[in-house]
Amino acid sequence: MINLLVEGRGELRKSILDELVRISQGRIQLGLHFGDKDADFHSACLSRMEVRLGKSGHLIRDHLSKGANIPLLSSPEFHKMMEIGIEQFHRNSASYRYRSHNLTSIQDYLDYYHILSEAYAQEIESRGITHALFMNVPHLGPDMVLYQVAKAMGLKTLIVSQTFFADSFFSMNSIEDFGHLNPAAPTGPPVPIEKGSAPDLFYMNADWQKEGGRGQLSWRPIMRCLEFVLRKRPTKALNFPYVLRLIGRIGQVYQNLPKWRDPFGKFFHENELAYFEHLAQFEGKDVDWEAKFVYVPLHNQPEMSTQSLGGLFRDQLLMIEAVARALPEGWKIYVKDNPRQGAYARGPMFFHRLTRIKGVQLVPLDTSTYELSSRAQLTATVCGTAGWESIRKGKSVLVFGGAWYKSFPGVFQWHNGIDLEAIVNHQFEHSDLESAAGALQGACHPGIIELLYKTRAKNYSDSENIKSVAVAVLGLLENKIPVTFSRI
Repeated sequence: MINLLVEGRGELRKSILDELVRISQGRIQLGLHFGDKDADFHSACLSRMEVRLGKSGHLIRDHLSKGANIPLLSSPEFHKMMEIGIEQFHRNSASYRYRSHNLTSIQDYLDYYHILSEAYAQEIESRGITHALFMNVPHLGPDMVLYQVAKAMGLKTLIVSQTFFADSFFSMNSIEDFGHLNPAAPTGPPVPIEKGSAPDLFYMNADWQKEGGRGQLSWRPIMRCLEFVLRKRPTKALNFPYVLRLIGRIGQVYQNLPKWRDPFGKFFHENELAYFEHLAQFEGKDVDWEAKFVYVPLHNQPEMSTQSLGGLFRDQLLMIEAVARALPEGWKIYVKDNPRQGAYARGPMFFHRLTRIKGVQLVPLDTSTYELSSRAQLTATVCGTAGWESIRKGKSVLVFGGAWYKSFPGVFQWHNGIDLEAIVNHQFEHSDLESAAGALQGACHPGIIELLYKTRAKNYSDSENIKSVAVAVLGLLENKIPVTFSRI
């Protein structure tokens, strides 16, 4: 019998789990569930260090340390894993969230990591858990620590993740497997792809790629500013010169950015203000389209693409520095920041470090990413869809992390000493790309596990989808269906 640990939130995932247990006919027991309030433990509250009780109470309130996490601490990769976990905790710090945790110092983060990993290990040990299922690639902090503990304790681990396509999902046993197509997985027929066509990036706004007017200050960012002052700087709430200076700086930012960019519509912080002031300095700069250049579109952070799939290159400046080291004489590097990016991982030191890299130019926000990728000699990305767009145009791409398309023709994984001109001159058949896309789709599993994709599926039915996903997950857990990605 499989005694299963599950990290999965939301009504859809809970329904899938219920169906999974039902169709297993006793072969699977849901031994430990981290999810919402109807799960054993409320998972999201661990990110913000709130007290929200699940069916078994609160994870870290009643545990006393007894060394259950020794397998994790003994791992030769422990310090690397701890760094990744702690970095992901930082996404919910007071600098980036109104509802934040209260960790401030490095020691605070270290202490919380050890407390959390010990509590996870005790629960796994006391409940006799044998397998772990993650309903998304861990990337939020607590889920990453849970994953690390599960792997260190020898649990058989399965990760499922929604694909870029509308109605299927990936599977793998380790995060590091992401993008390595399993040779034992079933294949599929070639997928027709119009050469040069742009992928359907439904989460991107077409206006983000067009030049337009500048923004104007409205009441919404002013209210966010006042909310910040009352929440985070209450002693300055009646310091009218301070508040007016903030509002004046906000207005200047809006006047210098495209009108579609609403930097403080949902959140304001002094760090956010500093980020957008730095970014605004590069607006209005001319782009030399005659130059030879490598295009580097930055990922939004913090997100799964960098925090979990990026490895060392979750530090995106390290990627740009690596490109600069291999850059042919006379070439440039055009960097475009993500249109949804905020201050996270974009402090003043980020811009200071970026502008020190030889050949780098940060292009304005409304520069078309499609034109940049078309005119570039090469696109370089951690694992973004800009790489997928590039190979659809017949142009090679350099990736640094776990791109889902990394097994496709025209995709090169970075290594020290790589020859950029050789990549640029590499030719591949478009039909080979269509065959590779078909092979990947054939290795995926039918169903939707992210509600965001529900409206994109044809003839969607809740009951049929839940059944389809549960059947696939059962087959994966029982090793009757091969995973999508595997390095073995």
